[in-house]
Amino acid sequence: MSRKIHLALHPYGVGGPGQHGLWKDPRVAKNASIDINYYIQQAQAAEHALFDALFIVDSQFINHTYPAHYLNRLEPLTLLSAVATHTRHIGLVGTASSTYNSPFNLARRFASLDHISGGRAGWNVVTSFDTGTARNYGLDEHLDYTTRYGRALEFVQVARGLWDSYEDDAFPADVERGVFLEPGRLHALDHAGEHFQVAGPLNISRSPQGQPVIFQAGVSEEGRDLAARVAEGIYAPGGSLEQARAYYTDIKERTAAHGRDPEHIKIFLHGGPVVAATDEAARRREREIFEEDNDLEGNLALLGRSFGAYDFSGHDLDAPFPDVAHLAERGGRTAANHIIERARAERLTLRQVAASANEFRRSPFVGAPTTVADAIETWFEAGTFDGINLAFRTNDELELFVDGVVPLLQKRGLFRTGYEADTLRGHLGLPVPENRHTRERRLAQG
Repeated sequence: MSRKIHLALHPYGVGGPGQHGLWKDPRVAKNASIDINYYIQQAQAAEHALFDALFIVDSQFINHTYPAHYLNRLEPLTLLSAVATHTRHIGLVGTASSTYNSPFNLARRFASLDHISGGRAGWNVVTSFDTGTARNYGLDEHLDYTTRYGRALEFVQVARGLWDSYEDDAFPADVERGVFLEPGRLHALDHAGEHFQVAGPLNISRSPQGQPVIFQAGVSEEGRDLAARVAEGIYAPGGSLEQARAYYTDIKERTAAHGRDPEHIKIFLHGGPVVAATDEAARRREREIFEEDNDLEGNLALLGRSFGAYDFSGHDLDAPFPDVAHLAERGGRTAANHIIERARAERLTLRQVAASANEFRRSPFVGAPTTVADAIETWFEAGTFDGINLAFRTNDELELFVDGVVPLLQKRGLFRTGYEADTLRGHLGLPVPENRHTRERRLAQG
């Protein structure tokens, strides 16, 4: 079987949204989210299991209601640069906002990570829905949806232009001729667009994979379109098998409509497998995990994030869900609008909506190793994903998956038995982008 499953690891630290009780687990070090050794150990375990990538999320706003991991955690590119020096193969994907960064600075930082890691860097492009972030950057309010996504598209285009500042043969470093740089192989960008003016060039050369891999998580129409236009990896919202398949098909069709090869965008489904000796034991553990995180305060805080970190605690819990539609546009609009529509249709109270924000939903990837492997194979062959972004609460649960499920996937020809490349692009089967200036010269020469 030529098509293989891609696996990425998303460490939880002491627990993010939806895992706000994880920090209480005695197996989790209370400083895990700022302990670089925790991430190095996770990355090395994933690399030993031949995973494609380590994925680090981020946001730049907190208040006291945020989950433990968000309150005290390392900056992604600093973290991944340290992990890069303790790993050799696994890809390193960091989240960074296109709303609250400048293209030149961020392009340079990701290019640096790409060189430090030998071509294993990836950028998860987000537009930020934590409205409080605006005030950390001297702005009165968060940008609206249209502006954020327009800025994100231009940001990626500028970054890619900067990453092409040097052609691959720009540095002959010829001592006899006294030529370190071929001046004709260095190119200023001179970009002047709606959102950015960037002269360039960037002061760092291309890496072994050409450019960092662009990831994105598109749910809204704007998000899906951005993903189809620029993403090479995408984090999908999940749902039922039918919903996941519909999303997968939609993204692939949009990608083709933009003149791109649909095989050059890899869709990762979020997965939190629970593996145990028996199906019954795994289902019991799945329910225990839910109960560990199921409390009203945490659910209210989780609900508030969709509305720009809005604090619902001042409202009457047993009154009808409050009118907060005005907060959706500058928050997580898709999720927020869904919550509002459901609350209105079913006439739910705030307490009921908060409970539904963390409803118990059975995962298809729970059971004994064979059960989990069967489910992964079924979903993969049904056309719902190219890869799974895996999250485990503890190292023990990661090891159960690695030792029990991965060998079964390998025996079935669904997962690699050894690394066949040294770069993230190589792992994902993505082409190395030709430098645009080299391509222009090649085409001009016929």
